[in-house]
Amino acid sequence: MNTQGLLIADEDLDTRKRMAELFIDAGYQVTAPTSVAGALYGILKKTAKVVLLSTRFDELLATDLIPLLKQCNRDLTIILVASELPLALLRKARREGIFYHALKPVQPGDEEELREAVKCAFEKANQREHNNNVPISGE
Repeated sequence: MNTQGLLIADEDLDTRKRMAELFIDAGYQVTAPTSVAGALYGILKKTAKVVLLSTRFDELLATDLIPLLKQCNRDLTIILVASELPLALLRKARREGIFYHALKPVQPGDEEELREAVKCAFEKANQREHNNNVPISGE
C-alpha cells in the first residue's frame, strides 16, 4: 500500500472525484481541495508530494499557480493534466517546472498514462528524498 500524498487540483468536480477514486483504489493518500487555499495548505503541511493540476483551478491558470506551488515546496512534483493546451501555455508550464503533461482521461481506460505518470513522479520524489537524506561521506 502506498502512503504517498497526492493532491488533485482540478476545477471540475466530476473529474476530481474520478481521479480521486482512481488513485485511492491504487493505494495513494489523496486530497482533492476545492480551492487554491486548500491546495496551498496541503502543500505547506507537506501532506502532498505530487500534484495533479488542471489548466485552471479556482479561477487561476495553471501557469500562474505553478510558481506559487513551487515557492511553497520546491521539491513538489507537478503533473499538468489537460486535453487541449496552447503550445505557448505548455512551454510556459514546462519553464515553470512541471514534471509531466498528461492528457486528461475522457473515457474508461484512458487513465493508464496518468497512472504511469503518477508512479514515475513518486519514484522521482522518493529518490530525491533519499538522496537528500544520504549523509555525505567524511561527515
